[in-house]
Amino acid sequence: MSKSKKWMSKAFSGSHGQFKAKAEKAGMSTKAFARKELKPGSTASTKTKRQAALAERGMEANHKKSRGERWYGKKD
Repeated sequence: MSKSKKWMSKAFSGSHGQFKAKAEKAGMSTKAFARKELKPGSTASTKTKRQAALAERGMEANHKKSRGERWYGKKD
């Protein structure tokens, strides 16, 4: 496993769906809630903003993986 994949697996290992639960409680999708919390002027806590940033990064990486791309946009 490459170094870039290791940090992501460590980061996601302790989350256990906490951010998704916050999004569902707000009646939004995870992606929409992450975008809302990362907007300038958001009153979200630092922890929630970090969770939102991690969620966006994870969705981006998963999208690239499903399209057959590597972490930095290179084709296999």
